[in-house]
Amino acid sequence: MFSRLDYKQQRRIIIFLFLVVPITFLLLFTYLPAINMIAYSFTSWKGYGTKTFVGLQNYIDIFSNPEIFGAFKNSIYYFVGGIIQLILAFYLAVLVNSKLRGKGFFKSIFFFPYLINGVAISLMFLFFFQPEGTLDTLMKMIGLEKYITLWLGNEDVVNYSLAFTSIWRYIGYSFIIFLGAMQSVSTEVLEAAEIDGAGEWHKIRYILVPSVKNIIKLNLILNISGAISVFEMPYIMTGGANGSSTFVIETMNTAFKFNQVGKASAMAVVVMFIVGTVALIQNIFFKEEK
Repeated sequence: MFSRLDYKQQRRIIIFLFLVVPITFLLLFTYLPAINMIAYSFTSWKGYGTKTFVGLQNYIDIFSNPEIFGAFKNSIYYFVGGIIQLILAFYLAVLVNSKLRGKGFFKSIFFFPYLINGVAISLMFLFFFQPEGTLDTLMKMIGLEKYITLWLGNEDVVNYSLAFTSIWRYIGYSFIIFLGAMQSVSTEVLEAAEIDGAGEWHKIRYILVPSVKNIIKLNLILNISGAISVFEMPYIMTGGANGSSTFVIETMNTAFKFNQVGKASAMAVVVMFIVGTVALIQNIFFKEEK
């Protein structure tokens, strides 16, 4: 029967059969849980027992509680750290893209941190920042012992320490993307610019930067959503203590520590709304230029 159909009909059936399974999984494991989460956000529920409809009360509690909504301010540290990470990654990509010996070695060195599991990195830097740990030892060796502090226990510096850890982990990802875009630029274009008298700065400004413009925009958008949804490193390294808690950590504590699943669902909806807004902005600004 299938063989009797014309080519277009066969093509449509094959495409449908290939799409039906992933679309079904997408609906069951993405959209349906999201819809349920939105429904839970309007209830008072402990994760078991009866759900009581409370309207917008959960959202009112979130925005009126400085301990919960105030955790968003810590996202600023990660956002600024992400900007620094992009600048450093771009600089390293420019260096490796130049006439540098051992490019493969430097690619591996810079990209390697991104390949390490986030839990392993968190534990590694937990030992690095602990009292009498690696960082303290290094500072004593170079005579800076008077600046030693509780890197993860001092509220004034803990978020800087965590942001530094985030930079170290993700710089390799940005570096390899920038480098890939730069290597797509024809060497003939760069050689022609040299012949016309362009210096290194002019080649970077007028050739390399335009070649990675869309990647810079994309990374900025990802940086915003990533800063909002930080969880792994602060949760493992500090448990959200000493002023290092993030909104996602507060959401987890609300759900599983205080058994307020309804309120936690509302908090998750807030994060989902912000990330969705960022994605919408990305779609608006990432339209292909014609």
